[in-house]
Amino acid sequence: AARQIHADDPVFGYRFIADELRAEHGISASENRVARLCSSHGIFSVLAKRKRRGGKRPGPAVHDDLVHRNFIASRPNELWLTDITEHRTDEGKLYLCAVKDVWSNRIVGYSIDSRMKASLAVAALANAVTLRDSCGGIVHSDRGSQFRSAKYVRALRQAGLAGSMGRTGTCADNAAMESFFSLLQKNVLNRQRWSSREELRLAIVDWIERTYHRRRRQRGLGKLTPIEFETV
Repeated sequence: AARQIHADDPVFGYRFIADELRAEHGISASENRVARLCSSHGIFSVLAKRKRRGGKRPGPAVHDDLVHRNFIASRPNELWLTDITEHRTDEGKLYLCAVKDVWSNRIVGYSIDSRMKASLAVAALANAVTLRDSCGGIVHSDRGSQFRSAKYVRALRQAGLAGSMGRTGTCADNAAMESFFSLLQKNVLNRQRWSSREELRLAIVDWIERTYHRRRRQRGLGKLTPIEFETV
């Protein structure tokens, strides 16, 4: 059961696994016992493995690279990009997972949470699928553990979407998504010190829905906003 929980979300360490065992499987065990079992069976959070010399290394890709840095789409929902960014508040970090349609640069789905779990990526994808006719499209990401999780791969398959991952693990493999996060950083995240996660969450949503989608004109869209581009 612990292996199944970890496969669904590789970020989970023994404490989260102990909670999930109790809540989802009805298995009651102390954190110490779960820690011993996880250690003996090699079940560790991927976040813990990052603390080693040589810097963070990307995990193995679970999808082929179907994009090859060619961030071009000829119609809506042909190619989506997704990634996760984070920012500090006085209460702790807040994480945003966004899904962008390459055709119009519109953010077609997003999810915001205080934890960077696989469920963050799954929720953003579910939000996009609910709002768009996405069957048959490609969703490109980096090799982050959230996008390699069994839970996320299953969500792609159920939505009829093809997963794609950069082969080198560099930011250039998802540069078109990084450009959106750069704008968000300059226009929202770095503008002030954020006292609470809720304050920052509301600011992010307001900027995406009111400014980025409806007021910020883009040269690549013929000086139209993403909303205007989709409606002309």
